[in-house]
Amino acid sequence: MLPRDSLALLEFDVIRGRVAGYAKNAESERRVLRETPWTMDEAAFQAMRDEVRFITARLASGDREPSAYLPDIGPLLPRLGVEGVVLGLDAVFAVGVFLREGATLLRWLAGDEAGGVPGSVPSPEGGPLLSLAGMGSRGPPRDTSNSVPSPEGGPLQSLVGMGSREAPGGTGGLRGVEEAVFRVVDHNGVLRDLPSLRAIKKNIAALEHELQGLVKRYYADPHTRGYLQSDVPPERDGRLVIALKANHRGKIRGLVREVSATGQTLFLEPDDVVEKNNALVIEKRAYEVEVARILGELSARIGAESAALREFYEAVVAIDVLRAKAKYSFETGGVFAGVSPDGTLRLNGARHPLLGEKAVPLDFEMGAGCSCVVITGPNAGGKTVTLKTAGLFALMNQAGLALPAMEGTRLPFFDAVYADIGDDQSITQSLSTFSAHIKHISSIIERATARSLVLLDELGSGTDPLEGGAIAMAVADYFTQARIKTLVTTHHGGMKNYAWTHEGVENASLAFDENTLAPAYRVVMGVPGESHALHIAERNALPVPVVMRAREFLQGGDADVAALIRVLSEKRAEAERLKERLLAEKAALTEERRRADLRELRLRQKENEILRGEAGVLRGYLRESRKELENLVKELREGEITREKTRKVKDFIAALEEKAAASDMLIERVEREAAETERALRESGRESQENGPKSNNVAQDAVAHIPWEPGTVVLTGPHNLRGVVKRRVKQGFYAVEIGSVTMTLPETDLRAARVEKREKAGLVPSVQVEIAASPPLFELNLRGMRAEEAVDALRTQLDGAIIKGLRSFAVVHGKGDGILSRAVHDYLKSRPEVAAFGFSRPELGGFGRTEVALTE
Repeated sequence: MLPRDSLALLEFDVIRGRVAGYAKNAESERRVLRETPWTMDEAAFQAMRDEVRFITARLASGDREPSAYLPDIGPLLPRLGVEGVVLGLDAVFAVGVFLREGATLLRWLAGDEAGGVPGSVPSPEGGPLLSLAGMGSRGPPRDTSNSVPSPEGGPLQSLVGMGSREAPGGTGGLRGVEEAVFRVVDHNGVLRDLPSLRAIKKNIAALEHELQGLVKRYYADPHTRGYLQSDVPPERDGRLVIALKANHRGKIRGLVREVSATGQTLFLEPDDVVEKNNALVIEKRAYEVEVARILGELSARIGAESAALREFYEAVVAIDVLRAKAKYSFETGGVFAGVSPDGTLRLNGARHPLLGEKAVPLDFEMGAGCSCVVITGPNAGGKTVTLKTAGLFALMNQAGLALPAMEGTRLPFFDAVYADIGDDQSITQSLSTFSAHIKHISSIIERATARSLVLLDELGSGTDPLEGGAIAMAVADYFTQARIKTLVTTHHGGMKNYAWTHEGVENASLAFDENTLAPAYRVVMGVPGESHALHIAERNALPVPVVMRAREFLQGGDADVAALIRVLSEKRAEAERLKERLLAEKAALTEERRRADLRELRLRQKENEILRGEAGVLRGYLRESRKELENLVKELREGEITREKTRKVKDFIAALEEKAAASDMLIERVEREAAETERALRESGRESQENGPKSNNVAQDAVAHIPWEPGTVVLTGPHNLRGVVKRRVKQGFYAVEIGSVTMTLPETDLRAARVEKREKAGLVPSVQVEIAASPPLFELNLRGMRAEEAVDALRTQLDGAIIKGLRSFAVVHGKGDGILSRAVHDYLKSRPEVAAFGFSRPELGGFGRTEVALTE
């Protein structure tokens, strides 16, 4: 017997249906609905998920996604290239639209707004985006974190520039096919007014006009008008006729083309109209022949590129499958699970995607050394939901989908997910509930491997509790010995003891609020749970005498186990409270210690200032001493040089040098100690932010950024620009005066500097410059902005580049009407810091991109 359909049991088919709804092509929709999550190996899964994540990042980038539907041309492909096959106008139009919209999708993925249909697309074997890259043996990047993979060197790299590729031989390839199609039909699928058809259409129009004139004479003539049934000449078999009353037959000579159902009307083609109708039929036939000739040539043109078209079709459909997954992931706002090479299964804030707002966030973990988790707890407490959430997340992850959870969720790669959930008894097959479960479990045992995930709900239920518990332990023991990841829900007390006493097996429970007598829907790892059957029975209006009698029957070992579980739960809660209290105390102590360190740092900075003031006095002394020395030299030159005078000069110079050296050494030592203390404090703050518990956030924030007092001399930027702190602008930002310019700088860019005596500056106006907290970009993208917005963004980029020491960067403004490029160039001309600028080389963007170089 085959295992039950885990995809249906875990409701993955519902998720597939939602994903399929985002597909733009009928075939890609069918492929999503047919896909099984474990049909690929781990390397292919990693490559596919990288591709989905990259497309999700493109959706989040703000660039408008192509929304046009992709026609399903799959049924046409077998007919292409077959001699004599002529595609209809609708089929030709469908091919053209598919080529156009498929190329638009590829260019959007590549971030390229120009180009046409790719001329040739490599085989999609090994993943559609990887195949487009033509990467050969290079292989896809392996993502080991939640960072978005970059297209550079990755599966999407080849998409850049695909729009300009053509098929070998210089025939234009699929680009030429698209152009040929839309030379014949317009973008609404209507046949164009081609030169070869124009003369025929003119003849047809002239004949139709003459025919109308001939027929209208019968309606205008008073003698013949009374013979006619209506004032509008009808058509029969494409020929213009008149509707003649049957009782006037023979009064107008002609051919009867049709008789009405009542026999009261004859549809007559008068003799003088027959010749014109014949001519019109001939011209219309000539038109049809010419259209068939045009479509035949176009069909042959498409058929000549049938191989490339099939490959392009397969690639675009496969990419649309990935795009549908990415769209679902983007719209649901989920996260991609981290890779788990050691087999750890961790759910962090997991919410079942089908429960909507009713879903309760779930935290759950199976460590690398854990093979089985036994989940116990009250009825309707969430045990089965936990089981289904874990299984559904495994299926969604291997389908490349983002999960409705928080960062930190990790899932291993599974070769299959097997589930036995719910009742599957069958009267026709003589299967009871217990028998059905056992048959399904047997089939799972036959097929599960060490890389499978097994989910067993209410294991051992439906039979004698003692024997059922023994079977449950034996089944769990089999999967544990085989190191198969297994989640089990049960009410058997023996299973709780089994989890306590066997390595690789852990207890877990669903919390129960005894005050409200209601489930708390929270997983508690490491502690078994009670079923709380009596509480739930009492809550659901079971008569009190019956509940009391049940309590009397519940005696002995079962009561002792329940009491033990309660004690363990209380001890665990007490331990958690103690842990939280200790963490809070640790945070307070850490904050106080760092506050003391900050006070010490400020004192050292003040000491530096005092020492530098003394150094200023010493420099004044040096100036006075220099004058005295000059007087001595003058005296020596003018008078007689004696030994006493020479010794006096030498002693003076030695004493002066000794004082200057001692002062310099003192200043350098104090500065070095202050800088080391400051650096140690900042590094300690960063380490605390990265490694400390969440409860320490306040303390970490207080010490991670050292507040700067107004007047403190600081350094900033890679060139150590010297400035003075003026004031604190907002959290994490300070106004710093650098020369005559006051800039708003992030706190992390400031470093302590030597305080030098400032000369009195002239009255120079101060300029306020806002520097963005984010670093300047190597390539600034202004496309889609108005001119004013673009200039503001460029101003921020230039200011940030000057502060950060970035000497060159590029500005992407596109071509368009040239408004943005003119605004960019006009602004660059106005900035003295710009040494040169000019358009990029054609292969780098040409007139749509400007490269900027700043002065040294």
